[in-house]
Amino acid sequence: MVPLPPRRKWRAITIATLVLVPAFWSLMAGLVALATDEAKEPAGAPAAVAFGLALLPFVFVALAFLSEHPRAPAAVVRAMGLSLLVGLMMSAFLDPVTGVVAGMGAGGIVALRMDVDHTVKSRVWAVVLASAYTAVLVWTIGGLALLPAPIFPFTALGIADHMAERRADAAPADQAQA
Repeated sequence: MVPLPPRRKWRAITIATLVLVPAFWSLMAGLVALATDEAKEPAGAPAAVAFGLALLPFVFVALAFLSEHPRAPAAVVRAMGLSLLVGLMMSAFLDPVTGVVAGMGAGGIVALRMDVDHTVKSRVWAVVLASAYTAVLVWTIGGLALLPAPIFPFTALGIADHMAERRADAAPADQAQA
């Protein structure tokens, strides 16, 4: 299989992120509305949460199909399961913002096509760093972390893949010099 050109990979990441942004913001707006201390439930909160959750599969569809994953339908299903598992666990231990970032990043690991030079280990570390960065932003600046948080998971995966490709390109040059 021919490696995916960087332009196509970043196009897939960009489009998936553009689908994630309204899903993320809708989900967070609904969760915040549901968490308020008002006596009655806000009218639009369940609809906002439902809309956000309904868009999440399309994020992985865009990521898998646009990155030309060889088994895109299966990758989307695995990404959804992994996203749900990791997202719920992280939300239980930290906060919902970090949970969604971690969950979407974990799903992105399997949805985004892996070429020969890419490693699961580097992608996992990228998601861990993106999640940690999100957690620090939530703890320090609070609600303002909602604005940039959706760009972290897939961008981190793209950067991890880019760094893995650069390491692989540098390795033959280092061996030739030795």
